[in-house]
Formats: sequence, C-alpha cells, structure tokens
Amino acid sequence: MNPSSPASPQTHQPRPDFSVCVFCGSRLGHHHEWAATAADTGKAIADRGWGLVFGAGRWGLMGTLAQAAIEEGGWVSGIIPRYLTEMEPVISGLADLQVVETMVERKVRMIDQSQAFLILPGGIGTYEELFEVWTGRQTGSHDKPIVIANLSGYYDKLLDFVRDGLHQGFLTARHMEAIDVQTSIAGVFASLDRYARALDPK
Repeated sequence: MNPSSPASPQTHQPRPDFSVCVFCGSRLGHHHEWAATAADTGKAIADRGWGLVFGAGRWGLMGTLAQAAIEEGGWVSGIIPRYLTEMEPVISGLADLQVVETMVERKVRMIDQSQAFLILPGGIGTYEELFEVWTGRQTGSHDKPIVIANLSGYYDKLLDFVRDGLHQGFLTARHMEAIDVQTSIAGVFASLDRYARALDPK
C-alpha cells in the first residue's frame, strides 16, 4: 500500500454524502457515562446513514464510538499515522482505512473528508484538533460546522479561558460564533441534523 494515498476500502459500502468527523479521547476517562455517550453517538450517526470519520484507534472513547457505529452497520473511516499503529491497534470492520505518515496529514484528510466536526470529551489531542478546525473556520480554509458536546460541563473551563481572550481583545465575537456549543446529545444531534439538511434539503 502506498502510504501517501488512501488504503483500499475494507468493505464495499459506498461513502455517504454527509460524514461527521468526531474528535474524542483515546482513553475512557474516569466516568462511565462517557463510554455510554460515545457508544450512543456512534449508533446515532450510523442510524442516520451518515459516515463517521475518526482516528482509527481501538482504545478509549474513539474506539467505543467507532465500534458502536460499525455494529450498527454504519460507514466508518479511520485515518491514522503509521507510527501510531505500532502503539495503538487499529479497530477492525472499517469501511475505509487510511494509513498516513504524519499527524498533519491525518488532520488534513479528516478535515477534507468530513462535512461537520463533533468534539466529545478528550485530552490534549482532542483539544489540539478542536483548535485546528476552529482556526481553519476562522481563517476561511473551510466553512464546516463545529459542534462541541459540552456534556456535564466538561469544556466549561476551556471555554471560559477562550472567552477571557475575547475580553482581553485577542478574539472577536465572530470567533465565538464559529462554534456551536451544546450541553446534551439531543442538542448535538439537533444541530447536526440541521446542518445535514442544509447540505441536502430534499
């Protein structure tokens, strides 16, 4: 396989017209509800006939999310740098697996191959991915929706920090308007449903 190009699809499922890239933790976290939320999210994406784009790993919330989507018959694409496959097993059953060389290439593909971004709880990598797509939206490199699932106040302090930047004059109201913060999974999917309809109003 040429690592600079996508791997051959692992199944014969066609790529959906609307795919959601989900950024979330490669760990489960200390609260059991996060895993249940990730599973419910993966199932809901699959039930809607949408694609799921994620980091291909089997562990943590990302693995739980993808496994639930796969078990529901959903189309799931995993994109992972080659060196990470030596540390983190790739989940089986993917419709599409792409092995790349760098984290930068991974993010470029995830952004290009998705129509919306969803941020669930996670760690440093998730924060970095959030700010990557947020910066891209702010600079005009894409105009895709960014939905933050601020469940149980997980992102309260991060958002407070960002709002302080607004008060200090380093951000504008337009920066804050580029994200859609929801406090429940019902709210998350109400937003995603609206974005999907806007792309295909039929």
